[in-house]
Amino acid sequence: MTRVSRRGRVTIAVLVIVFLLFTLFDRVVGAWADYLWFSEVKYPQVFTGILTTRIWMFVIFGLAVGLVIAGNLYLAYRTRPLLRPHSAEQHALDRYRLFLLPHMTGWILLVAGLIGLFSGLSAQGHWQDWMLFSNSTPFGQTDPQFHVDLSFYVFEYPFWRYLLGVAFTAVVFALLGSLALHYLFGGVRLQGAGERMTAAARAHLTSLVAVFVLLKAAAYFLDRRGLLLDKFPTQDLYGAGYTNINALLPAKEILAWISIVVAVAIIVFSNAFMRNLIWPGLALGLLALSAVAVGGIYPAAVQSFTVKPSQLQKEAPYFQYAIDATRDAYGLKGVKVDPYKADNTDPPKSLVDGTDATVNNIRLLDPAVVGETYTQQQQVRGFYEFNPKLDIDRYTINGKTQDYIVGVREIRYDQLQQNNWQNRHSVYTHGYGFVAAPASQVVCSGQPFYVSGFLSQETKPEDKPGEKCSSDADQIPVTHPQIYYGEQMGDVYAIVGKSKPGDRNSEFDRPTGGDGGGNTDQYSTYDGSGGVAVNTFWRRLLFASYFRETNFLLSSVLNDHSKVMYVRDPETRVRNIAPFLTLDSDAYPAVVDGKILWIIDGYTTSATYPYSQRIDWNTAIQDSSTAGRVFPEPRQDVNYLRNSVKATVDAYTGEVTLYAFDDNDPVLKTWNKAFGGKLVKPRSAISPALMDHMRYPEDQFKVQRDLLSRFHVTSPDGFFSGQDFWEVPKDPANSTADQPPYYIVAKLPGQDSARFQLTAAMVPRKRGNLAAIMSASYVNGQPTFQVLELPANTAIQGPNQTHGTMTSIPDARKELTQFSSQNSDVFYGNLLSLPVSDGMLYVEPIYLKAKNESTFPRLQKVLVAYGPKYMAYADDLASGLEQLVKQVTGQVPVPQTDNPDQNQPNPPTTSNQPGTPEVQAAIANMNKAIADLKTAQQSGDFEAYGKALKALQDAIGQYEAATKAAGATPSPSGSASPSASAGASPSVSAPSSG
Repeated sequence: MTRVSRRGRVTIAVLVIVFLLFTLFDRVVGAWADYLWFSEVKYPQVFTGILTTRIWMFVIFGLAVGLVIAGNLYLAYRTRPLLRPHSAEQHALDRYRLFLLPHMTGWILLVAGLIGLFSGLSAQGHWQDWMLFSNSTPFGQTDPQFHVDLSFYVFEYPFWRYLLGVAFTAVVFALLGSLALHYLFGGVRLQGAGERMTAAARAHLTSLVAVFVLLKAAAYFLDRRGLLLDKFPTQDLYGAGYTNINALLPAKEILAWISIVVAVAIIVFSNAFMRNLIWPGLALGLLALSAVAVGGIYPAAVQSFTVKPSQLQKEAPYFQYAIDATRDAYGLKGVKVDPYKADNTDPPKSLVDGTDATVNNIRLLDPAVVGETYTQQQQVRGFYEFNPKLDIDRYTINGKTQDYIVGVREIRYDQLQQNNWQNRHSVYTHGYGFVAAPASQVVCSGQPFYVSGFLSQETKPEDKPGEKCSSDADQIPVTHPQIYYGEQMGDVYAIVGKSKPGDRNSEFDRPTGGDGGGNTDQYSTYDGSGGVAVNTFWRRLLFASYFRETNFLLSSVLNDHSKVMYVRDPETRVRNIAPFLTLDSDAYPAVVDGKILWIIDGYTTSATYPYSQRIDWNTAIQDSSTAGRVFPEPRQDVNYLRNSVKATVDAYTGEVTLYAFDDNDPVLKTWNKAFGGKLVKPRSAISPALMDHMRYPEDQFKVQRDLLSRFHVTSPDGFFSGQDFWEVPKDPANSTADQPPYYIVAKLPGQDSARFQLTAAMVPRKRGNLAAIMSASYVNGQPTFQVLELPANTAIQGPNQTHGTMTSIPDARKELTQFSSQNSDVFYGNLLSLPVSDGMLYVEPIYLKAKNESTFPRLQKVLVAYGPKYMAYADDLASGLEQLVKQVTGQVPVPQTDNPDQNQPNPPTTSNQPGTPEVQAAIANMNKAIADLKTAQQSGDFEAYGKALKALQDAIGQYEAATKAAGATPSPSGSASPSASAGASPSVSAPSSG
């Protein structure tokens, strides 16, 4: 720089300033716009809290690391030898010394500044770790090994681990930089006579090595706690097992003390006694050898020779720790498995007499299928759109509570005919209307019965002779039906509040029917509280820069009353305000006190809960309902989960409100404390009307369902064997993905009344029959989880088996083939697995849609089945259930299929079978023998299979003798057909061994 002219220096300075301005300009503009947005939603403390924390962490860590580097480099420079021996090596280094020496201080500051800069940038990304660390809230629970409060692992352990990482980084860079300078200035030599290192260089470098070793000792002590987060060597469990506790834990402590001794030895022997590097080198070698032998070989030997031969006996206590911790961490501690025999295989009369609350509320409309129906029937204009996957909620209308398929009519900006800036951002600013239809009601050739959300008479389906296709009046009234904030808004901003209604620049509100059948458009001007004011030149300049749009400065659309709405997606609004929350993937709209609110479930999570099972969140929540969804992160490890927050976003004003749904969650308490204690409202602030629309969150249920497929087994021996593990069945409508859970209104066994709940079926691992039914709901605002387990020898088919059996009904197979060949697409709705009258009822709707036409799916057929034998293919649900009941009495024949699952022998039941006690006992023995036979066949136990086959033959002989004594004529060849006097007609044949 001394050789550059004054003008040149000025030019360089100007260029640097311009570069910095252009580099920082976008960040400054973005920060200003973000602050205005946070002020609009009334959460400025989030913006300022995060920003100040990140700035302080950048400054403190950047300065700390930079000072360590600069101090050590300066020390290496100041302690350089004044006289350097003559050697070829030193002569080769002279050119570098001559280059650095004139500005040595500047070079030191530059290197230290760069390393400090990157350290500060890295540190500011760990602002969440610091906030949790500095606001830690006790759990009131301790880990089973060290008896330390769990808050240490969840809030403090990650930050301590990060601090160690920063310290290691600083020491390593300081050591490498100091070594380089000592070598450059002759303090360390590779050639020449005399010592290879000066006393000052030796003291400096050995001190840095000693500090590194001491940090390693601290890391070993911290690693002892980290063992409770490791994975078991041979089981898919997390935590410290036998080897970790009995071998690796003492090894870590031994290595920590060895490290301390080695650090002391390096300092003392290198500088006080030997004054060479032989003993420090030996000490470091001893540490490395100890780490391999004590920390590697010994634990491996214990695992191989002590644990592996008798793993269950050695690991049983630690299995129990992992089971208990996992159930507690995921909110499953109080979940019990209740038996459900499902031994009634005859369809009861309650299927048709209207006395069963579950049957009365069977859902026929599938929200994943009818989204296109809503769009086609309720669209009116091509720029309106409903979410492809609609939502389910419940409403009480005319005194009846039932579930409804709901959606909101949003703007689809890419379908505007004139997609210019003014139309896109100033005229078409919002959608309109909340549309709902009962989930259990199908009218007018398979379409929903709409009860709300009509734009005009044109949006009502035309009634058919003798049948109403929609409600006469809006049964769910809304005070502000305009949708300014919704899931389809994307990153499109809107300029609102421009002028009076009716003026040329007003906002398009909705189309309405005009005289003579023509269309007239109604306009309005926004008068809500949402949006950021654009009422000054500087604001307009700001947003012109922020959106890179000069129309903010040039257009006459804006005036003193204008406001700009941005960040209009409800999920993004909540995520910005509460970035520490993991949000449920399915936000849903609800009408609460006349307002359309988006309700979003927020989860507090952690990945450092000791002994708890660790999962990848994005993988755990995937099933057929999330197909095609792009996740923002490739992996998100979680081993603690609470649905702590219920968030609402007003579709008209954009107002965001966070409610503490779980007041006892320490993680939520910590975050609330970090942001001043007023980030979330207490649970008591949730109004009764809003609480009525809270539903058990779907993503949480998916995670809990997957975990309970294994962790319903609570004993170590049962968990070790894995014989009772379950799995999620594949979706019958999409065999490449898991079946999603589904919301229904039902009264399941053990429940006092019908309730809105989320349910799912489970099957045994690698088998297809039904294993259990899970359900979750809110009872008086409290989460309730229920598991109904079927007997291990159940003959009840699982969802995929039942789907295969029902679609093999001759009439169904014939018609479905015809539909496909007649240019129609066939869609299968949710296959519902419903425990009804001590048996299992399956219901699966079938939708048809003409190909290559502007039409929509219509529900045309329904498949129903009860037990392993009775099934029907009908035009509607009532007809199908009626067929099932009539099949029992023989009024309607039981359809015979070519599905091998259905043709397996079904145990004869003793219900409705009069006869002598001997006949009934024989039938019961045959039931048991056939069940044992199937269980043995499925498990591959040939010894048990032979015993069960012998028992079946004995039971058949007993049945023949009993019927003969009762005056009946037994049928030959292992098939018993009692006469009418006996009243039973079972057909028994042994299953094939294949």
